[in-house]
Amino acid sequence: MFKLIKQEGKARRGQLETPHGTVQTPVFMNVGTQGAIKGALSADDLKTIRCQVELSNTYHLHVRPGDALIKEMGGLHKFMNWDGPILTDSGGFQIFSLAKLRKIKEEGVSFNSHVDGRHIFMGPEESMRIQANLGSDIAMAFDECIKIPSPRDYVQKSCDRTVRWLERCKAALTDYNSREDAVNPGQMLFGINQGAVFHDIRVAHMKQIAQLDLPGYAIGGLAVGESHQEMYDTIEAVEEHMPKDKPRYLMGVGTPGNILEAVFRGVDFFDCVMPARNGRHGHLFTWGGIINIKNEKYARDTRPIDPECDCPVCRSYSRAYVRHLFKAEEMLAMRFAVMHNLYFYNRLMERIRQSLDAGEFAAFRGKYSEILDKRI
Repeated sequence: MFKLIKQEGKARRGQLETPHGTVQTPVFMNVGTQGAIKGALSADDLKTIRCQVELSNTYHLHVRPGDALIKEMGGLHKFMNWDGPILTDSGGFQIFSLAKLRKIKEEGVSFNSHVDGRHIFMGPEESMRIQANLGSDIAMAFDECIKIPSPRDYVQKSCDRTVRWLERCKAALTDYNSREDAVNPGQMLFGINQGAVFHDIRVAHMKQIAQLDLPGYAIGGLAVGESHQEMYDTIEAVEEHMPKDKPRYLMGVGTPGNILEAVFRGVDFFDCVMPARNGRHGHLFTWGGIINIKNEKYARDTRPIDPECDCPVCRSYSRAYVRHLFKAEEMLAMRFAVMHNLYFYNRLMERIRQSLDAGEFAAFRGKYSEILDKRI
């Protein structure tokens, strides 16, 4: 399913075959948590901005409108009218970040919904059932996202439990997707490496889950408060022990500079809410750095958001107009800003792939790794 086309150092150029199309890697997945991109982008817009993979969330869709309803509607692809690949996060991160009261035990996690307070239990089997009902192409394993810092003893016990949960996830998803009414029988399971910033625990955990021979593996539990250098060091410690013939996914990362540095260290898949979230607040990515479009200096600026960008917004509208939309609190402001930022990220990944194809990634990284994260 995954083909490694070429490497430059540890940086990898590859492609993953899924039931809904081929994904060229490295890739940034556009986050549509509840089956929609926050900022009023439709499935058609995703195609316009060159999205390869849409990412939705198990927890949120289970709470509302309900995974059983989505299955009844033909699965998430049909429900949101997106015919490309979809990855669904397992819900683990949301349980541990949104639930005020939760109880973890071997069976799973009991907690209250952040929407209406109702009691919910989710364990490996429940997460797999929900994701099977959604019919995503890639289902993420149910795990505990450990906060940083955490005591070493707790991290070790959590990772041991996550291995046991992963074994249950594999068995459950195999069962659900072998049934006659399976929404997407070709659904793949990715395991998740945890261990906070304890490198020896990370490595041991990665070795354990690699033995399950899953279609892909993720590095989870980063970008949650640790320094960038701690994140990079952790990637380097884990990468050496990740299967070379399987895609690697760094969950929840990150800035353009983070992505370039992680690609340099051997990562293939990325996702982050940041480009859409920042866009909704007027912070826009350009090839020269980050601008705040709300600033007064753009009030009479006739240039596009980024003269080097050919997104639908930059082709047709000025900085002055986009700034006016924000100041007037028009909904179109958020739509334009999110569209531009996600296009920028998708285009960044295209240029990374092109540089790898040409054997010029080192030069590309050297030029852009720091400048893209700087605020102008």
